[in-house]
Amino acid sequence: MQKEGERLIPINIVDEMKSSYIDYSMSVIVSRALPDVRDGLKPVHRRVLYGMYGLGVFSNRKYLKSARIVGDVLGKYHPHGDSSVYDAMVRMAQDWSLRYPQVDGQGNFGSMDGDPPAAMRYTEARLKKISDEVLSDLDKETVDFQNNFDDSLQEPTVMPTKIPNLLVNGASGIAVGMATNMAPHNLSESVDAICAYIDNKDVTIDELMQHIVAPDFPTGGIIYGYDGVRDAFHTGRGRVVLRAKVNFEEIGNRNAIIVTEVPYQVNKAEMIARTAELVKDEKIPGIHEIRDESDRKGLRVVYELKNDAIPNVVLNLLYKYTALQTSFSVNNIALVHGRPEQLNLKDIIHHFVEHRHEVIVRRTQFELKKAKERAHILEGFMKVIGTQDALDRAISIIRHSANPQAAKEGLIEAFELSDIQAQAILDLRLARLTGMELDKIRDEYDAIMKEIANLEDILANEPRRFQIIKEELIEIKEKYGDERRTEIDYSGGEMSIEDIIPNESVVLTISHAGYIKRTSLSEYKIQSRGGVGNKAATTRDSDFLEYIVSATNHQYMLFFTEKGRCYWLRVFEIPEGSKTAKGRAVQNLINIEPDDKIKAYIRTNNLKDSEYVNQMSVVMVTKNGTIKKTSLEAYSRPRVNGVNAIEIRDNDQLLGAYLTNGTSQIMIATKNGKCIRFPEEKVREVGRGSIGVRGIAMEDNDEVIGMIVVNDVENETVLVVSEKGYGKRTAVEDYRITNRGGKGVITLNITEKTGNLIAIQNVTDEDGLMIINKSGVAIRMGMDEMRVMGRNTQGVKLINLKKNDEIAAIAKVEMDKDVEEDSEELEDAEGTEGVIQEGTGTLFDNLEDDNAAPQGEETENSDSEE
Repeated sequence: MQKEGERLIPINIVDEMKSSYIDYSMSVIVSRALPDVRDGLKPVHRRVLYGMYGLGVFSNRKYLKSARIVGDVLGKYHPHGDSSVYDAMVRMAQDWSLRYPQVDGQGNFGSMDGDPPAAMRYTEARLKKISDEVLSDLDKETVDFQNNFDDSLQEPTVMPTKIPNLLVNGASGIAVGMATNMAPHNLSESVDAICAYIDNKDVTIDELMQHIVAPDFPTGGIIYGYDGVRDAFHTGRGRVVLRAKVNFEEIGNRNAIIVTEVPYQVNKAEMIARTAELVKDEKIPGIHEIRDESDRKGLRVVYELKNDAIPNVVLNLLYKYTALQTSFSVNNIALVHGRPEQLNLKDIIHHFVEHRHEVIVRRTQFELKKAKERAHILEGFMKVIGTQDALDRAISIIRHSANPQAAKEGLIEAFELSDIQAQAILDLRLARLTGMELDKIRDEYDAIMKEIANLEDILANEPRRFQIIKEELIEIKEKYGDERRTEIDYSGGEMSIEDIIPNESVVLTISHAGYIKRTSLSEYKIQSRGGVGNKAATTRDSDFLEYIVSATNHQYMLFFTEKGRCYWLRVFEIPEGSKTAKGRAVQNLINIEPDDKIKAYIRTNNLKDSEYVNQMSVVMVTKNGTIKKTSLEAYSRPRVNGVNAIEIRDNDQLLGAYLTNGTSQIMIATKNGKCIRFPEEKVREVGRGSIGVRGIAMEDNDEVIGMIVVNDVENETVLVVSEKGYGKRTAVEDYRITNRGGKGVITLNITEKTGNLIAIQNVTDEDGLMIINKSGVAIRMGMDEMRVMGRNTQGVKLINLKKNDEIAAIAKVEMDKDVEEDSEELEDAEGTEGVIQEGTGTLFDNLEDDNAAPQGEETENSDSEE
């Protein structure tokens, strides 16, 4: 019921709701949730910094109770709840939340596990030194001020920051109808990019990206793929995939995945709890135990694996199901002149530089005004006290004046002074009237006039103002710049990365046990003949380097397993290690099955070169004598989980794979001592899904033990070794060329004394040979010590074997002379390239008669075809 004197105004509720909601949303957008593009701060953060500035809690002062700071900010500037201010201040002090924290907190300010900070009455804070640069020149009228909520005080609308805060610390906030999520970046990179923009306003975003490569998160981690980063820089929106930084260790007799850095904004405790649930539900098999071993030295989460688990497979499951891999959705929305705008990298830099330019202009105008005011006063001093007569006259006027006002008027009339000059004369202490002080006044005046000229030149000279911005930024970089924390794994994306990763020469080393690493060729110094060599890789007991090949970063390594699958790695994806590093197990780098084993490595050039992949072929052989030739083009489309290279039937397995050029010759050997030689052309090329054709005909109890590809018939020789220590080198020409599928000819006369043939290799005098016994002993010898002899002979005894011991395998050590170690150093150095045990037989002990008569003749149908 309407009361007397009241007036009701009918309104349309739809219009009122529209108006009220727009007012509310604009308040949230402008005054709460979005940062200003110039200083990168939201109002609450700006008020916290200004409140601490007003209280004088700078980086070189003592800490002040947080409750005192929060109360000051609430009472003066921020009319909201105390938790909003304290939570904002806490986040500004957390080095895992901000890339460059702005508040120096003392006490419990929370943790990466999501632990809350202590109450504000228990903690203390002061400004970080870097915040001094954000507040620098605030007292020089460099920015506009506005009334606070009750018009009783003034607060700055923006900070005159020297730090590109929006770039280096990012921002996140949810407004009404829009949100912002800006990634942090490295200060040094940001300064370089801004300087590049100042030097050339037409610089492209791609050119800026040569300086500021990607976001740099406070918790480190790895950016997986580059497409999202490129989109974010170019458009202001992009999805950046983040991965934890992990490595593999052996703890006791178990493999373990060690996490040392987690993705940005991941709660470590929640991540571990969630992983434990997945392990319990058997969604992530293979994990034995999870431990958080983090301490004050750093983060360390241990995933200890079961004995049959493959670390790389488990790691991929962790990436798939847990927060070890997350995404950061970049959405660069900030306030530009009070309006929200979506910004790309160049826009953010442009607005920061414009802000700094305005600050420099306003600071210079303020300093010029102050300098001119001081010069005006000094001119008055020099008029009145510049000579002894003038000084005596001024003193007389002051002494005979009835009051200060009369004295001021007398001085103005006598010396033609302004009101300000006359008052300054009256305020002078008598000590300033000495001769020495007069000289100081003249010197100060000269200095002030030079300063005025300098400031006027700055205001008249725009290029000079931009040069000042650059100089101040470079000074900031020198004081606060640091190394990038977040690594970038370019291979995670689909972009072509040849332009980013230099195609430099490297040395790939693969040990007999399957440990692989990549080392820059520059680490291997060229030595003159007779040098003692360098210490090579640290290996496990009874392990040695089997493959040492030179490569370039853009080449590919193909891995073939005994089950007939093929996997890829780009050379730059192989972990880098020093000369003495052990390397990483290949099984940890590719997703092979637990019961599979790598049997062959092939290094190729660029698989995107159509002419190259169509010219080269991959030839494979299996234990049952099947040979298959497929164009390299069939293996030119890498897949993470590999592809089938050859169909392997029951009781068969892949033995080897080789790259051929179309003119090679193929030799296959069996354990019963037969060997066949035929041109590569005899094997027709088939598709990747085919099973292959017969390479050699064998008896029921026979099987293939190896294949070699001969490209240089004149210089290469054939080495065959039997399991009881016999072997020989034979010229390739001793094996006549036949058709594929024949029974072959005798390569080593097999007797009970020699045992079955176990290996075939093509070698030259420059090669080394490593013999591995079943007892675990590895012995190395040089091929130049072994002479070439006839084909159909028993060979010579390579080593003396202990009772019941046999040779398990041989490996050609293709070591370049500049990399090879001196044999003496090899024996003395623990954990070097080979493990050579004394007392296991001497090289070529008890050689049989080199001229031994042939023990058998070729079979009649040795050259018969299939």
